[in-house]
Amino acid sequence: MTMENFTPFSALFGGALMGLGATILLALNGRIAGISGIANGLIRPARGDWAWRAAFVAGLIAGAAAYRLGGGSLQNLEFVPATLGLVIAGFLVGFGARLGSGCTSGHGVCGLARLSPRSLAAVIVFTVSAMITVYLIRHVWGVG
Repeated sequence: MTMENFTPFSALFGGALMGLGATILLALNGRIAGISGIANGLIRPARGDWAWRAAFVAGLIAGAAAYRLGGGSLQNLEFVPATLGLVIAGFLVGFGARLGSGCTSGHGVCGLARLSPRSLAAVIVFTVSAMITVYLIRHVWGVG
C-alpha cells in the first residue's frame, strides 16, 4: 500500500465543507444531513417536505459537477463489476442504514458532532464491520 494519493489539505477542506453544509441545514431547517434519510424522504415525502430534500440531492450532484468543471481531477479507478456481489452489498448497506436509523453521514458527521451515544455506537459498528469485510475479502477469500 502506497501513500501516493495522500491529500490532507483537500481532505480537510472537503471535510470542513461537509461540516459547514450539515451545520447550515441544521441551523436553517432543523434537519440532520443524513443522506439515507434525505433520499428516503424523496421516495415517500411528507407534506411540504420534498423541495428541500430535492435541493439537497441536486446540490450534491451540482457540487461534484462544479468540482469537475473547475478543473478538479478524478481518481482512476479500476472497476470490475460483479453483479451479484454488488446487489448483495447494496442490500446489506440499505438494510444496515434502515436498521441503524441512519447512515455514515447522518451518524458519523452529524450524530458525533451532536455527541449522540447512539451515533457513536453506530459508527463503531460501521467501522468494525468495514474492517472485518476488508479482512475477509482480501485475506480470507483473496479478492482485491
